[in-house]
Amino acid sequence: MKKLFTKALAVAFALTTLYSVIPFQSACSEIPDEVFRLHILANSDSDDDQRLKLCVRDKVLEAGKELFTQASSKTFAEETVAKNLDKIRNAALDTVRSLGYDYDVKAELKNMYFSTRHYEDYTLPSGMYDALRITIGSGKGHNWWCVMYPSLCVSSAQERDQKAMEAFDECEYDIVRREKHEYKFKIVEIYEKIASFFR
Repeated sequence: MKKLFTKALAVAFALTTLYSVIPFQSACSEIPDEVFRLHILANSDSDDDQRLKLCVRDKVLEAGKELFTQASSKTFAEETVAKNLDKIRNAALDTVRSLGYDYDVKAELKNMYFSTRHYEDYTLPSGMYDALRITIGSGKGHNWWCVMYPSLCVSSAQERDQKAMEAFDECEYDIVRREKHEYKFKIVEIYEKIASFFR
């Protein structure tokens, strides 16, 4: 009897958790449609290559600041990157060369999977996101990422909040801005992995 009660309790808990997360998962699935990300892959995990990655990051953010702070939509941000892809790549490549490395640099627009990630005061749920990806050399090192639209990585804290509120609806803003949803993000991520297995 005790085992039966325990199983019933476990099933009830699982169903309660599932049904509380379904609306959250639905809202999470809409967030990638509003976001354009920057993803930089280092050549390797050596200290030198990781430092180089951060130098490239600084140069790309500097080159992109005027491009992204004025972006009024994700579409505008993507179109701006597409038009300036060579400029962005050259800024990264010049940095690599000026620091004495002969690595090639690749800049491309990609739709790619990100796990749940934190950026300063924001948390973005896992999912497929459009991104500007910069690959340095072999691209086998740890990555660095941020959000180009809304411009969370090239704005002050106050500007970041304003731009996030403009880009997301109230529900989405609540999701990305509050850490209290951490356990739900993990459940959604597990759900997505299981769902992708059956696709």
